[in-house]
Amino acid sequence: MAVDLALVDVTDASGNIAAPEWLARAEAVHRQLRDRLPDDYVHRLAEVFAGGAHMMLAVEGDEVRGVAVWRVIQNTYEGCRLYVDDLVTDAAHRSRGVGRFLLAGLEAKARSLGCNVIALDSGTQRTSAHRFYFREGLVIPSFCFRKSIP
Repeated sequence: MAVDLALVDVTDASGNIAAPEWLARAEAVHRQLRDRLPDDYVHRLAEVFAGGAHMMLAVEGDEVRGVAVWRVIQNTYEGCRLYVDDLVTDAAHRSRGVGRFLLAGLEAKARSLGCNVIALDSGTQRTSAHRFYFREGLVIPSFCFRKSIP
């Protein structure tokens, strides 16, 4: 298990990039989940942050071990929800407590923001991630349906 982990908020409360050096360091780990992000990673993430998202990292020293992109959503179903767009642990450091540490940080953030729920979507093929989510107490309350618009 990783021992000297810390949480780093890359964005401030308004979604502005507050730690650009950490955003640059996060790219390699983030691309392990989102390999189709455009080459101009910083520009794309700035657009995502402008739409209400934030980024939190789990770091060990100067190294990024995990990345979470999240946002707060108000809806009629749950009230205040902290939705996790992306949650990824560096493949070389999985099963060492990084994901659990990052998820605990997200839960603390959700509580501090008055959210009733933390939620995320996970691709159906990501069975090892699903085992982790179940172990951490997440459940599948519904299906997510989508249709691509050409």
